[in-house]
Amino acid sequence: MHDLSTLIKAYDIRGTVPDQLDDDLAFQVGAAFAHHLGATLLAVGHDMRVSSPSLAAAFSAGVASRGADVLAIGFVSTDLLYFASGSQNIPGAMITASHNPPAYNGIKLCRPGAAPVGQDTGLREIRALLETGLPEYDGVPGRIRSEDLLPSYAGYLRRLVDLDGSRPLKIVIDAGNGMAGRIVPVVLEHPAFDLVQLYFELDGTFPHHVANPMDPANLEDLRIAVRLHGADLGLAFDGDADRCFFVDEEGDRVSPSAVVSLIATRELARRPGAAIVYNAITSKAVPEQVTEHGGRPIRTRVGHSFVKQVMADNNAVFGGEHSGHYYFQDFWNADSGMLAALHVIEALGQSAQPLSALMREFSRYVASGEINLTLEDVPAALTLVENHYRDVAADHLDGLTITLPGRGWFNLRPSNTEPLLRLNVEAADHATMAQVRDEVLDLLGQHVSTGR
Repeated sequence: MHDLSTLIKAYDIRGTVPDQLDDDLAFQVGAAFAHHLGATLLAVGHDMRVSSPSLAAAFSAGVASRGADVLAIGFVSTDLLYFASGSQNIPGAMITASHNPPAYNGIKLCRPGAAPVGQDTGLREIRALLETGLPEYDGVPGRIRSEDLLPSYAGYLRRLVDLDGSRPLKIVIDAGNGMAGRIVPVVLEHPAFDLVQLYFELDGTFPHHVANPMDPANLEDLRIAVRLHGADLGLAFDGDADRCFFVDEEGDRVSPSAVVSLIATRELARRPGAAIVYNAITSKAVPEQVTEHGGRPIRTRVGHSFVKQVMADNNAVFGGEHSGHYYFQDFWNADSGMLAALHVIEALGQSAQPLSALMREFSRYVASGEINLTLEDVPAALTLVENHYRDVAADHLDGLTITLPGRGWFNLRPSNTEPLLRLNVEAADHATMAQVRDEVLDLLGQHVSTGR
């Protein structure tokens, strides 16, 4: 019996293969998902991890065992799976562990129209079906057919963002041996662009570096290549290519929060007064700038299922997270790193400024970046910190956020996908940020089992 308590997360299914997740469980999840939805057709895609094709085949077989047909779209990015779900109004499943190391894999599920599936929108019921067993089904099995949707997906994105007026740009792209290696050449093919490719070979063992651009170490090759080639910008994608990170012409990392502000202002120019969703870890510059541009900022929890639901509830035109996830109403409220990349490229291509100057107006504060801590007792650590700062404002929308008057703010949040406590700090200048960061880390040192 699989331990579902560690496998089924807040908004996806993820674990190590084969001890936590194997073909048999993938079959059962496929069957339970099809039964839960009463679906007649589902889209199934997968990334380039060694175990992904087999898990996708097993999941598809489980779906077919309940009488539903499967549209098998093969090697795709997660946002291409969302495109299949949204454009055809069918449920979908993506076999991927995103940015996790090679030993991991997982399953991201969505309802028709790329609507999210999380604990409160289906995962709890699917877990119950896995634990209690599905009712017998003696009907006709479903059929599995294959289709390549990459050309349609690329055409759809290019209709949303018009690149034809762009000035010539040299762009370095680090695909991290992930799915961007298949997607980028089709989407970004344009006579104005000189594309320099890094690690475009699909390889789920990640021979060069793990496809996790959140870790600054994994951006180092991109930073070097941008400077070496005299490029205008650099792009780095995670393993399933639903997240994109940016490096400017000087090789410096662009804050995802600044990218959220840039895209938000572009979308507000098109939809004045619209709602913009941002998560609890995003820079406070985002709600400030959304308000200044006439928009309505709405704060929510970290995670795609939460952001998508809040966007739908508020008819939001755009949503963004500090982790490089960008969500678009024109993309069924789903996240697309490639669509975000197109927005940044178009903004740069229509500007005479370099990317560093273009982004400067959206970068008001200094952030620590995400600091991951392994703790023996997370609840006790959070209580300790909150008690220490009991005289200042705190909120619990997502973990613990403490606002320090005149000093900035910090958030401590247990990860939804890994056994970690994540610390984010922001202040007006680097010295104040570092002071607050070290103050919190020293306090947590009473509970930290793995050092800074």
